Amino acid sequence: MSTTQNIIDALKNQGIKVDSAQLELINRLSKITLNKRMFSVINKLSGNKNLGIYVWGDVGRGKTLIVNEYLKQLKQNSLKTYHYIDFMNTVHNELNNFSGLSNPLRHVLKSLIKECSLIFIDEFQVEDVADAMIISNLLKEILDSGVKIILTSNAHPNDLYKDGLQRQKFIKSMHECVEKLDIFMLDGGIDYRTRNIIELDNDKKNSYTDNHITRFLKNNFAFSDDHSSEVQINNRKFKCKISSNNFLWIDFMSFFKEPTNSKDYKEISNRYDWIFISNFYECDDDSADIIRRFISFIDILYTRKSKIKFFFNDIDIDSIYTGVKLEFLWVRCASRLSEMQMYEYLTNDNN
Repeated sequence: MSTTQNIIDALKNQGIKVDSAQLELINRLSKITLNKRMFSVINKLSGNKNLGIYVWGDVGRGKTLIVNEYLKQLKQNSLKTYHYIDFMNTVHNELNNFSGLSNPLRHVLKSLIKECSLIFIDEFQVEDVADAMIISNLLKEILDSGVKIILTSNAHPNDLYKDGLQRQKFIKSMHECVEKLDIFMLDGGIDYRTRNIIELDNDKKNSYTDNHITRFLKNNFAFSDDHSSEVQINNRKFKCKISSNNFLWIDFMSFFKEPTNSKDYKEISNRYDWIFISNFYECDDDSADIIRRFISFIDILYTRKSKIKFFFNDIDIDSIYTGVKLEFLWVRCASRLSEMQMYEYLTNDNN
């Protein structure tokens, strides 16, 4: 059976029906060949577009999911996968290790490509001037070494590092990299995550255990088994269920007991594509601080049209707060909680 069909079947098992754009991405990935590195001069002179791929498009189209399924099909140990933030942290740590040596970036390169045939960097983004200068040169060196590259991003290469310092220098250097890659836009179609999350409400179960939620998240988001149960927000750490690159799952009672504030909620909204909240309990005026923080949290996420899923289970929205001190504010919050579960809210183009 072909690699393409294996990937399609694997996605189908996760409830994802591949559309035409996703099928084209799978076909393009399947054309990447991991040859032994008989490369350097050939890669530099041939203009070969089979050195990797840069995939860009809207959140929720399945970029990461499809690439990860492709990598599984390769069944090789010579693959390295990073989230962009983790990749840059690795690079900076290696630069510190090699400080004092001549051309430390060259030593970083040798460390990255050692026994490696392909590097996948997920959610590629460039926001820091130091990173901008490093990453463009490093990617070019990786490609010249013969190691293939897969990048996923929400932005076209020409839109990276907008308004950044020395941007023209970055774009010129970055162009030398991406001209060796297949640039593919994964556009249109259904946001499969949103569809699957909306369909959760059509499930006959009234209650979702932590195991149910974890299994659902694994089927819809890429995250490792050693995921973090802490989230760092504005230089403070808070307990959570799961903190991943593109979603956050928090426990209603434990998170809103903490002295969080609007600045923290804005940071969460900026950082994550999806927020999940479970373990709701009835609160009276003895728990007014919890409700006050929760109302502020909802106000900010609602205004910013953030995507959020509540696992209320057997508790009604109106029963979450039964006190009187915050009754006026709670009426508005309860209305927003109902709206934020609706199809129209979750499929809004601004979300």
